[in-house]
Amino acid sequence: MVKNSELIGKPAPPLELPSIPNGDLYKLPIGEKPIALFFFPAANTPGCSKEACSFRDAQTQNIVFKRSPSLVVVGVSGDATTKQSSFADQYSLPYPILSDVDNSARKTYGVGKAFLGLTPGRETFFIDDKGIVKGVCDKALDVNAHIKFVEQQLLALEKQQSS
Repeated sequence: MVKNSELIGKPAPPLELPSIPNGDLYKLPIGEKPIALFFFPAANTPGCSKEACSFRDAQTQNIVFKRSPSLVVVGVSGDATTKQSSFADQYSLPYPILSDVDNSARKTYGVGKAFLGLTPGRETFFIDDKGIVKGVCDKALDVNAHIKFVEQQLLALEKQQSS
């Protein structure tokens, strides 16, 4: 479930990519708020739609997510912003979806390939409010594992802040 990434425990790399709906650049707010940064293979595919909707639903239904209203959820795929925009509209996604058509963000974050190298990988990075990568989930098939991973990270952050 949790990937052993070279980024864990280190400052998250800066990220600035075109965002929906109009391609304006979105700069990841590193060091300001906790961030769930999820890379998904492609918009409008069954697994990616389920994952995107799971993050949407968790923000309003999951008690741990609701206790963390400052959490920033951001999705990234290699799709053009036009495809991502219709995807976000279709599923009423309330968070930024970023376009990484040249895979520069994937390379920066070390996101690999899945399914024998045939598709871009599915990975979620949790970045704390100090800008440190706390963990990475790389379950390609179990999209629900990504929500559980973020929930665990939020609980650990709560515990750390209350000590």
